[in-house]
Amino acid sequence: MPTQRVRSIGELAERVARDPELEKKIKTDPVRAIASLSTPLQTDVWLYRMVVIVLGLVVVGAMVGAIILAAGGGELPQFIVAVGSAAGGALTGLLAPSPASTVERHRT
Repeated sequence: MPTQRVRSIGELAERVARDPELEKKIKTDPVRAIASLSTPLQTDVWLYRMVVIVLGLVVVGAMVGAIILAAGGGELPQFIVAVGSAAGGALTGLLAPSPASTVERHRT
């Protein structure tokens, strides 16, 4: 059975009841078995790092390209501004804390 994302405890209970192999994995190593059912962004740190690195390179590339074009006296294409701005916004969104985690910190 392919690994699918589990969204609730009830759904996890249903999956364990239907899949004896998953039940064995949870009995043997519950932490690893349940972690394998979570979303990739929560468990795969390299995926997150790769996205941040690529977006950072796009921002730096757009800035360098704009500087080179400005130094050469050329006109700055709107495409470079748009791509650099979009990548910068995406990077900011990834690195900013989520509102849910901020609310939880203020409650404690």
